[in-house]
Amino acid sequence: MNNNLQPSGHDPTDVAAANANTTDPLYQRLWQRLAPFGQTHVLRWWHELNTDQRVELAAQIEALDLDTLQRLLQEPIEAQRTTLDWNQVCCPRVLRPASTLEEWQRQRRAFAVGEDALRSGRVALCLVAGGQGSRLGHDGPKGTFPIGPITQRSLFQLHAQKILALSRRYQVPLRWYIMTSPDNDAATREFFIQHNYFGLSADQVKFFVQGTMPAVDKDTGKLLMRTKWQLALCPDGHGGFLTALRTEGILDELQQLGVQWLFYFQVDNPLVKVGDPLFLGQHITSGAEISLKVVRRRHAYEPLGQVVCYQGSHYLVEYTEIPPEWQERRDSSGNFLLNAGNIAVHIFDLAFLQRATEHVRALPYHRAIKKVPFIDSDGEYRDPYEANALKWERFVFDVLPWAQRVLVVEIERAEEFEPLKNASGEHSPETVRAALCELYARWLEQAGLRVPRDSSGRVTVAIEISPLVALDAADLRDQVEHLHELHGPLLLEEPLNESPATSSDSLS
Repeated sequence: MNNNLQPSGHDPTDVAAANANTTDPLYQRLWQRLAPFGQTHVLRWWHELNTDQRVELAAQIEALDLDTLQRLLQEPIEAQRTTLDWNQVCCPRVLRPASTLEEWQRQRRAFAVGEDALRSGRVALCLVAGGQGSRLGHDGPKGTFPIGPITQRSLFQLHAQKILALSRRYQVPLRWYIMTSPDNDAATREFFIQHNYFGLSADQVKFFVQGTMPAVDKDTGKLLMRTKWQLALCPDGHGGFLTALRTEGILDELQQLGVQWLFYFQVDNPLVKVGDPLFLGQHITSGAEISLKVVRRRHAYEPLGQVVCYQGSHYLVEYTEIPPEWQERRDSSGNFLLNAGNIAVHIFDLAFLQRATEHVRALPYHRAIKKVPFIDSDGEYRDPYEANALKWERFVFDVLPWAQRVLVVEIERAEEFEPLKNASGEHSPETVRAALCELYARWLEQAGLRVPRDSSGRVTVAIEISPLVALDAADLRDQVEHLHELHGPLLLEEPLNESPATSSDSLS
């Protein structure tokens, strides 16, 4: 890639365009801004644009941090990776599921602390939902994807109803902040309006938009264009959450509301225990500034970032940045040595977030090579078959080394983690719906019902339980204690003491 983006590298078409527009002061201002970086080609079609289009392009150009972009282009790729001396890396201390009476008692105390935090309104919830459903073949924000095994309820509905159920349980209108991207913000807001916020008050839900970074051609370093008047801008990663908290005034709002802890999760995991009282209590009683939930890896190259300790601090290293020999390394028991896989469920102390966001510019950028649609020099739309672009993201977990106290909690994957990533295969709609059915089946079995399974132990009927019916097995126990066996599909859509079961129920 040519990193020498100086004026001497002007494209002849840029020069012609400049000569044709010398009397336009806005054009000249933009030209002068772009010329030192060799990026004036983005003005190639200026003479074709109407006033609104020119204003939009000008706003995007003026928002660019071209000095940072040039620095990122000139830096070696090693400078944009989490670089550790792996001989000094060790595994973090992990709080594992309770296995002794003493540990169960400690969990019960933590659960009560977490419940008190929810009941007192000192917890808010933040959902990261900036993605589109294009990889799933879905037209719209990923959160609108239909995932319910029977009802096809969307990811957004599933999360919203969990929050509604928690709000009812603890008699407090829990605040929910949803981070969107410029590409899906309007559609996300409209989806919630169309569905009347899924029973939540509109005052409980606040949307905010993450920032963007420009995509550039991986060979030339030239800015890519989405249209003749729009740059190819990509979301700046979930690290944009930190910047947006401050710029959107959310930190000030949370402080005024008396919130002390922010529960963070991502839209693509329908098994997440939103606002988990136990996790909250563990975080609070440990005095942690950040807490993370983790799972053990299924295989050496599972795409999960790993929590590690290095020189007295915690780091979360993306799976793409872990050396292969460390991906495969095992301990004396045969388990992976690195076995604290991040599932993107965190709790942040608000006081820590306030300090962290003051220094967010210190967060590193991570470089990735991706497929980014663009228009070519003839103005023709191109959807590349192979990765054609460099893009940069910041990661929220890069604040981990800044925290003095970090809690890492291991959870059971089958209970809390099956993300929706792919159209088929691993982490697809098929596997996610199966995981939901399995989860609901275990709840019913814990309540004393017999659920039909095949010879391999897989559930053979569709099951779906609305969060408004139950958030866990304990919620369900009293509602189905008079039932004995499940024979066919089961949909529990409303609490049974308020509304009869639907016609799809088959119980004896």
